[in-house]
Amino acid sequence: MKKIIICSIAIFNIISSVSFASSFLDEQKRYARVRTAIKEKDALIKQNIINNNIKLNEMNILITAYKQEDILEIYAKNKNDKTYKKIAEYKIAAKSGILGPKRMEGDLQVPEGFYYIDRFNPASSYYLSLGINYPNEADRKKSNAKKLGGDIFIHGANVTIGCMPMTDDKIKEIYLYAIYAKDNGQSKIPVYIFPFKMTDDNFNYYKKIYESSLIDFWKNIKEGYDIFQNTKKEITIKIDNNGNYIF
Repeated sequence: MKKIIICSIAIFNIISSVSFASSFLDEQKRYARVRTAIKEKDALIKQNIINNNIKLNEMNILITAYKQEDILEIYAKNKNDKTYKKIAEYKIAAKSGILGPKRMEGDLQVPEGFYYIDRFNPASSYYLSLGINYPNEADRKKSNAKKLGGDIFIHGANVTIGCMPMTDDKIKEIYLYAIYAKDNGQSKIPVYIFPFKMTDDNFNYYKKIYESSLIDFWKNIKEGYDIFQNTKKEITIKIDNNGNYIF
């Protein structure tokens, strides 16, 4: 009888710990700005997901951004779907730096390349913010700078020094998409940042304006751009010894 009682208590403790374990979404809801975002934007987000035949509890997302056009796009799919579809597009509210990658601290540049969300800040100085894993391995191998910088975010407000500001209103939507994806178990949300929409016509135009070293870098990331545009699948990436992306 004692053994049965002990086992029952143990099972109860396990069930209780599972029942009361906080999800990522629950943790984020502790913050007032997240609760405000849910109050103001949740219905819009959920309706958009339904309209695109995506289930909220299965959603994964992928983000693309184009510096010249000031555009940020949200792609989404169900976990078991093979391809993403574009479900939202936003205007980036302000520019920083010029076309070309970020190579050092203080250069004001927005990075270019293939990244992922590595931080959620629900109490940001810029309302809400999503951190990008700059510098990545490619950036570290491409730069000779002692300090490469960091703290690159997709955030609220309409001012920036190397980040992508989306306004306080629109970051609520973007942040919610990311929260739901993270809560569904998506550990790394891809963020692909391009200098411009890298169509062949656009690329041929910029070839005439910019120096060969930058064009060589852009040729490399255009390979990834073309793969994503043609397949709408998350890109599998490796980095060679020179910091080039291998797709």
